[in-house]
Amino acid sequence: MAEPPTDWYAPLLRPALASMRAYVPVSTGPAIRLDANESPHALPPEARALLADALGSVAMHRYPDVRATRLRELIAERAGAHPDEVVIGCGSDEVIALLLLTLAVPRAGRERAAVLFPEPTFVMFRVNAVAQGLDPVGVPLDAGWDLDVPAMRAAIDASRPNVVFLPSPNNPTGNLFARERVEAVVDAAPDALVVLDEAYGPFTATNYRDLRCARPNVAQLQTLSKLGLAAARVGWGVLPRGLAAEVDKVRQPYNLNALSQRAAELCLGELAPHFDRAVADIVRERLRLMASLARIDGLTVSPSESNFVWVELPVDAGPVHAALLARGIVVRSFHAAGGRLARRVRITVGARDENDALLAALPACL
Repeated sequence: MAEPPTDWYAPLLRPALASMRAYVPVSTGPAIRLDANESPHALPPEARALLADALGSVAMHRYPDVRATRLRELIAERAGAHPDEVVIGCGSDEVIALLLLTLAVPRAGRERAAVLFPEPTFVMFRVNAVAQGLDPVGVPLDAGWDLDVPAMRAAIDASRPNVVFLPSPNNPTGNLFARERVEAVVDAAPDALVVLDEAYGPFTATNYRDLRCARPNVAQLQTLSKLGLAAARVGWGVLPRGLAAEVDKVRQPYNLNALSQRAAELCLGELAPHFDRAVADIVRERLRLMASLARIDGLTVSPSESNFVWVELPVDAGPVHAALLARGIVVRSFHAAGGRLARRVRITVGARDENDALLAALPACL
C-alpha cells in the first residue's frame, strides 16, 4: 500500500484558508511593547496577593462553572442588563465568532451571509467572517476617520448583512464615531444585529447602553483585556435575551476556565478601584503623549478616546517601524496596507518611561 503524500489533507481544506495567515505577534525579547494596546500597569503587591489567594482556592480538579454564573451577574449589574442577556467568551474575539456562527443563514438570493463593518477597524471582524465562510463587507471610513453614512447605507442595501460591527472608539483610529452617525447606521439595518464594540469604552465617557436598551437589534461587546487583565482573556456580549439563548447553544461548554472567571470577578469587584485608577492614569498619560508627539516636526496626531494614539508620519511607516524595532521599541505599523494607511502607526499608551523612550527615539527614525 502506497504511503499518502505529506499534504494529503490539502484537498480537504476550506478554500478561504488560502487567503488567511495565522496571527503571529512581533517577538523582540525585552522590547518596549507599544503595539498591542495592553495596559502598562501591573497589579500592585497587595492586589497580587489577593488575586493569588483567590486563585489558590480554585478547585483545579473540577470543571469551571459552565454558565460563569457569578461573573455574568457582575457584568449584568455593571451593564444594566439581566444575566441571561450576557454571553461570555475567551476574549471578545470568541464572542464575535459565536455571533457569526449563530447568525449564519444567507439572505434570500445570497450564497453566503454577509458581515459588514467600517475599515480600517479591528481585524477579527474580517478574519472571523472569512474563517466561517461568510462574506466580509468592509466600508471605508470618511476622510476624518468617521462613519461614511451614505456609503454604509448603500453597502447595507446591497449586501443585506446579518451582522454589522461598529467599534467605537475604533481600533486603530482611536476616535469615537459621531453618535448621530451610529444611530443612522442602526436605523439603516433594522433586521441585522448591530454590535457596538466597546473594547476601549473604559477610556472614554461615552457608553451605548441607552441605545442597546432602546433598540431590539443592538448589542454591546466589551472586554477586560484593555483594563489590565489581558492574560485572563475575558470578554462578553450583552445581547437581546432571546438571541443570547441561541448563541449559548453554540458556545463550547466550559469555554472560560475557572481561573479566568475568578480573576474577572475580582476585577469587577474587590479590585475594581485599582483598575479604575489605572484607566485614569492611562487617560492622563495619553494626553501628555499626544501633546509631546504633536511637537515633533512632521507628525499629525489624531484625536483619541482610547488607550492608544493614531499618528501620521511624514514618511512611509515601514522604515520607521523597523528603526524603532532596532532600538527595542515596537509600535503597530500599517504601511503594508498602502494608500492612506502607508504612513500611519498606532502607538499604545505605555508607562511614562516607555513613552519617554519612544519620544526620544522617534525623531531620529523619521
